[in-house]
Amino acid sequence: MKKAHRKKELLLVLFAFLLLAGCGKLGEEQPPSEEEEEKVQIGMIFDNFVMERWLRDRDVFVSTAKELGAEVNVQNANSSVEEQVELVKYFIKKQVDVIVIVPIDSEPLLASVKEAQEEGIKVISYDRLIVGAEPDLYISFDNKKVGTLMGTALSRKLEKNDKVLMICGPETDNNAIEVQNGFEEVMKEKQIQVLDIYHADGWKPEYAAMYVRQNGDLARQVKGIMCGNDNLAGQAVSALAEQRLAGEIYVTGQDADLAACQRIVEGTQYMTVYKPIEKLAARAAKAAVDMAEGNGFAYDLYVTAEGGKTFPYIKMEPIAVIEENMQQVIIDEGFHLKEEIYLNRPELLD
Repeated sequence: MKKAHRKKELLLVLFAFLLLAGCGKLGEEQPPSEEEEEKVQIGMIFDNFVMERWLRDRDVFVSTAKELGAEVNVQNANSSVEEQVELVKYFIKKQVDVIVIVPIDSEPLLASVKEAQEEGIKVISYDRLIVGAEPDLYISFDNKKVGTLMGTALSRKLEKNDKVLMICGPETDNNAIEVQNGFEEVMKEKQIQVLDIYHADGWKPEYAAMYVRQNGDLARQVKGIMCGNDNLAGQAVSALAEQRLAGEIYVTGQDADLAACQRIVEGTQYMTVYKPIEKLAARAAKAAVDMAEGNGFAYDLYVTAEGGKTFPYIKMEPIAVIEENMQQVIIDEGFHLKEEIYLNRPELLD
């Protein structure tokens, strides 16, 4: 009995040895195959998809990240900062490598952003700064220059002591404040009077229309209206049209939305600011993958206004667009088709 039992034990040991030998050298852990290697996981949280440009940002970011071997989980907060906070927590639980956020309001996000970083997750503040946080990367356009471009364009059409109105984004958005500062500096330099400043909460375009309707007396006194983006500009123009003022007042915006480019060639909006968002999104996707994989990349430093904190910053350059350079900046770059821009003015097509 003992011999039979011992023989059985020897057979079991030999069988186990053969199993191990088939998997590789005894005692060695085999490296995963290329197909088994885990992909970089990126969580991306947008403000909303009401704004035309966010759809472009999303598509370019996702396609670029996929080309680099990463997976992107895109979430839409539907303009709710509470939802953004929950989405950050959701991505923390999923243990993604990087979280990319287009913040609605900074303050409510601070605790969850810090928690993510403490969990070893990199955080990218995309397009808008999460004020008060220290993101691993802030990538955006030169927002103060956006305001400067708006002010410079308007000043070419206005004279000293002329009056303008400002319909800006929310004061909780650092971008809106930087754009405002850039615009006001030009107005001060050119001695053009800012008659009133209004901040549209949540960037809601209907607030721009409401403001113009309720302040028709002010609108009739000004020669220009600076709008924080093209959505606000579109609603401002609609309200001006109701008062038969559309085309009589120079209106600015930013983002180079198709509707804004159409208004420019139609004569109801004077200018917009084109921000090459494809380049921004592609650069952000590449940086996200580099951060997750521990690779270095080029960046500047952003210095906060309060406290003087610094963190990595990638700054992209915006371009002013008026009717005269629409072809060169927008059409030749393939941002919008010429037929689409001149949809309502086909007689202007070559």
